[in-house]
Amino acid sequence: MAPSIASRPDLAVSPDAQLHLRERRLSVEEYFAMAKAGVLGEDDRVELLNGRLIDMPPIGPPHSHSVNDLERLFAQRLYTRKEELARISIQNPVQLDEYSAPEPDVVLYNPDMPRDRHPRSDDIYLVVEVADSTMDYDRNVKATHYAAAGIVEYWLVDLTNEVVDVHRQPEEDGYANRTRYRREESLTVSELPEMEAVPVDGILP
Repeated sequence: MAPSIASRPDLAVSPDAQLHLRERRLSVEEYFAMAKAGVLGEDDRVELLNGRLIDMPPIGPPHSHSVNDLERLFAQRLYTRKEELARISIQNPVQLDEYSAPEPDVVLYNPDMPRDRHPRSDDIYLVVEVADSTMDYDRNVKATHYAAAGIVEYWLVDLTNEVVDVHRQPEEDGYANRTRYRREESLTVSELPEMEAVPVDGILP
């Protein structure tokens, strides 16, 4: 009697999804240990999101100029006051949870936070990402992670369309309130009502 051939089993999930289920996620602690050990160097443009190392593309001139303009505008409004309302961090890590330490373009955070760690959600007043080639990633993936972590306000500077999208009211699956600002309009930070508004024209190239 000829041997029977077993039919191919129906997979409940695709092979790619099965591979994802078997992944071992990196923790934030392991991520920084890799950097300390020299496995990741300062020239490695990566960030940790949901336990995965994400490649970050090279920064082009419009992107870098916009980040520099944001830093200047915020510094003029924050560092000329007697009282310190917030501090500015440029392209440095923030810790969202055990498995995520992205590196936003600009962060405004509580100046009284402990100095032995990176800013966490409770320390942060504002996160800003400047986007051209990374628009979909910043608008969908990073916005969702920022909201789920409880980041109270997120600005997405869209260099291609020359607008700034302001995200507020974080929820588990994203921000409930999203408002688009164009040239000749100004932006305020909800957690810093004493700070002078920032002109959109001053951010866009």
